[in-house]
Amino acid sequence: MVLEEKIDIASVHDLIIGKIRDFFASCGKSKAVLGLSGGIDSALVAALATEALGKENVHGILMPSQFSSLHSVSDSVDLANNLGIKYDVIPIDKIYKRFMLEMHTFFEIGKWSVAQENIQARARGTILMTYSNRYDALVLNTSNKSELFMGYGTLYGDLCGAMMVIADLYKLQVYELSNHMNRNGEIIPKSIIEKAPSAELRPGQKDTDSLPEYEVLDPILHALHEEGLTVDEVIATKGVDRELLERILRLKRGAAFKVMQIPPVLTVGNKPVVPPFKCI
Repeated sequence: MVLEEKIDIASVHDLIIGKIRDFFASCGKSKAVLGLSGGIDSALVAALATEALGKENVHGILMPSQFSSLHSVSDSVDLANNLGIKYDVIPIDKIYKRFMLEMHTFFEIGKWSVAQENIQARARGTILMTYSNRYDALVLNTSNKSELFMGYGTLYGDLCGAMMVIADLYKLQVYELSNHMNRNGEIIPKSIIEKAPSAELRPGQKDTDSLPEYEVLDPILHALHEEGLTVDEVIATKGVDRELLERILRLKRGAAFKVMQIPPVLTVGNKPVVPPFKCI
C-alpha cells in the first residue's frame, strides 16, 4: 500500500523551517538541543533545526546505552559533523544500572520488561531537560506521527520537549523529507536512511518487533485519520486484514492518554495528532 495523500515535499520543508523560526522567536529563544540516536527521525530534526536556526544554535547529545550499536554512535557523529553542530556524548549505561539496582524489587531476574526500556528513555529525557535548563535551550522532540498513533514513545522520556518538529509527518514522509534534505549533497548520512528503524532499548530490537511495517501501517493510519474511513471501509477499499486492523486500533486506543500530554505539534496538514483525541 501507499499513502493516498501526496505532499509537496519542498513546500513542507519550507513550512517547517518557517514555523521553527516563528516558534523560537515567539518564545524569545535562539538555541535548541536534541538527542541524536543515530536514527532517521532525530537526524531529520537536527538537519531542519540547523537550517532554521543556524549551526551555532543547535546542540546534539548522544546518549548511548549498552544496547546501542556502534554504527548508531558513528552515524550520529557523522551527522553532527555534516551539519557543523557541536555535540556531547553522555553514556547512560551506568545511570540505567543504578536505577535498576535501586528498584530491583520491581523486576524479575532474567525477565525483560518494557519498564526497563522506559527507564532508558526517561534518563535521556532528564539529560536533555538538564541541558535545556542550564543553557536556556529548547528541547526539540523527534517523534513522528506513526509512532504517536501507536503509542511508540515514553511519557516524560522521548516524548518530552518544547515542540514536536515532525509529529505531523508519517514515517514514510520522514523518509521522503530526509531524502529531500540531501538533494544538494549528503547531509543526513546514507547509512541512517537505509538502516532498519530501531529504538535500541533492548538487544537486537527493531520497530517491526511491535509494529507492522511502515509501508503497511502508514496507509492504514492515514485512511482512518485523514480520510475518516470506518473499519469496514478500510477493509473493503484497502484490502486490509481485519485482525491486523483490530491490532492497530487497539494500539491506537491505548495511546490516547499519551497524546493528551504531548508538547506542541508543528503542523503541516489539516489533521495533526493533537487533543482532543478521539478513540475509535
